[in-house]
Amino acid sequence: MKTLFLSVASLATAAALAAPALARDMAPIASLAASAEEGTAADGGSLDALTFGKWGVDLGARDTSVKPGDDFDKYANGGWFARTEIPSDQGSAGVGYDVYNLTQRQLRAVVSGAPATSQVGGLYQSFMDEPRVEALGAKPLAADIAAVAAIKDKVEMARFMGGTQGTFGSTIVSGGPYADTANPTVNVLWLGQAGIGLPERDYYLSDSFKPQRDAYRAYIARTMKMVGNADPEKAAAAIMAFETEIAKVSWAVADRRDIGKINNPMSSDELAAYAPGLDWAAWFAGAGIAPQKRIIVNEKTAIRDIAALYAKTPLDTIKLWQQFHVADNAAPYLSKAFVDSRFEYSKALSGVSELRPRWKRGLTLVDGSLGELVGETYSKQYFPASAKAKMEVLVTNLKLAMGDRIRNNSWMAPATKDAALAKLAKMDVMVGYPDKWRDYSGLKIDPTDLYGNVKRSSAFEYAYALGDLNKPVDRKKWAMNPQEVNAYNGGLENKIVFPAGILQAPYFSENVDDAVNYGAIGAVIGHEITHGFDDQGRKIDAEGAVRDWWTPEDAARFDAQAKAFGAQYATYEAAPGAFINPDLTMGENIADLAGLEVAYDAYHRSLGGKPAPVIDGLTGDQRFFLAFAQAWRAKQREDAIKQQVASDPHSPARWRIIGPVRNVDAWYKAFGVAAGDTYYLKPEARTKIW
Repeated sequence: MKTLFLSVASLATAAALAAPALARDMAPIASLAASAEEGTAADGGSLDALTFGKWGVDLGARDTSVKPGDDFDKYANGGWFARTEIPSDQGSAGVGYDVYNLTQRQLRAVVSGAPATSQVGGLYQSFMDEPRVEALGAKPLAADIAAVAAIKDKVEMARFMGGTQGTFGSTIVSGGPYADTANPTVNVLWLGQAGIGLPERDYYLSDSFKPQRDAYRAYIARTMKMVGNADPEKAAAAIMAFETEIAKVSWAVADRRDIGKINNPMSSDELAAYAPGLDWAAWFAGAGIAPQKRIIVNEKTAIRDIAALYAKTPLDTIKLWQQFHVADNAAPYLSKAFVDSRFEYSKALSGVSELRPRWKRGLTLVDGSLGELVGETYSKQYFPASAKAKMEVLVTNLKLAMGDRIRNNSWMAPATKDAALAKLAKMDVMVGYPDKWRDYSGLKIDPTDLYGNVKRSSAFEYAYALGDLNKPVDRKKWAMNPQEVNAYNGGLENKIVFPAGILQAPYFSENVDDAVNYGAIGAVIGHEITHGFDDQGRKIDAEGAVRDWWTPEDAARFDAQAKAFGAQYATYEAAPGAFINPDLTMGENIADLAGLEVAYDAYHRSLGGKPAPVIDGLTGDQRFFLAFAQAWRAKQREDAIKQQVASDPHSPARWRIIGPVRNVDAWYKAFGVAAGDTYYLKPEARTKIW
């Protein structure tokens, strides 16, 4: 699943299934920004959409002393940068966070009004009952810590690890159902590397992340002390050493997004023979998975080497590691001492200095545990049918524009064009909310049992996901909640999904200039369409099967253009010493560029041959590109940027503005960008992929 950017993850989602990298390609919220009008929401903010001016662009946010060709981000957003401070409980500020925070206020109105006897109200109340949580202290955790301590051998530990996919704890491999690469109509098991607690392998291996490693080790020691370990410093050293060895053999994140590398089919017996260090029968039994004839093994050599590492690591070390991760996973649902200790560590990753308010953390739990139950009410209240209809028109126009770009592509052979057009024609579009809502009636919620609620919810989510194993793929199922501020391309399912949460101003509005809608949400639509044709999407055919449907000459030309495009991004220093990794970000960068070009074509298609009006001295093209830049504007903390560059397939927001526009001919014409400007590229140096 290729996403636009990340919404805040919930424990229930994270604990359910560590699905394949291709299927769960998450990235940080790209946070861009508008100020909320005063309102009457419970936290003092408005429940109304965030709008820019009379027609959709924030003219006061610009810095017109900057030439567009020297820094289009500052030209479009420099005034906003100067007056904006990042809230202390956020890693960044911007439109993405503003719309997310608006959605949080809307959800608070939905959730806080639910009776305690309902699932939604009961779960939220159990989290918000802070006195009860404090009174319990570490007691809810005791039985789970004791269960780990009682493990007698590595077979039993393997079984326990398999079971952690639906509850607290960790595993050195993780898996879940996803469409088969050869037969995408059926879900098979995908299996991937796991076992580390820091965001990515480089955090263990690079000197630049030493402060984060030190903070993590200190957190491990604090946690082990809180669960009663007699020598927490020694335990922390052993846990850190074990995870460092796992990191050394783990695949880099750029390799994990390559469908050619991660597509390694095996049976359960073949896997056990290939990676004999782990008792796979016990692990699968713990995970509730029967022996499989076909497993898509992702990071093949890493899984083999991690299994070997497991075999040679003392059981006592693995038990310490497991106890820490049980407590770490549970920490957000325990007393203030656990919450604050975990936050002290997480500050080192994001630079955030203040914990989010409890009500927001409670909403995150409810959103992740009962997402579609909340989403059904949310959609009725905040996503009118008229918005859905207008959005569907936009998507139709974007698909038509993409079809034109494929047909008019000068470097592509007719057979490849036909295959690309067939894939585009079969691409499903889903807007707002699913056609059928999930049934949560089997999930027990007790308003007095937060810890139990979270465990039961995690197990419920895991069972729901696992229920798809070896069953037909249901392409109508959603992988995001309707209230999520995000969008995604379904990869092997060949579909694009736009939840109601992102379909709000300033991304999308029924009441703004068309140039603004096409520049903002239009570029998002184009982005998701293009994921079907990016450096990985192009390896998947119209039916969703992993297959080479390109002529060798076309593939070579595509790869040459992608390489040249990547070379541009390799020069972008997102934070001191942190340059963008073009191999990691290639798919998202291609989608950003082609999505913008497709949106531009669709905007002009919508004009029906008539010239666009000039508004406030700005042409239609100028408004289009300004809307695009303001939809991506963000002010990010340095630590948050470094984490993103190390682990995220999306470029930081600033480069999602500058990187694409300098390759679009129409941008040069719209703003008079010329030779000598900082980001000027000669016409022959501009990337032309789609």
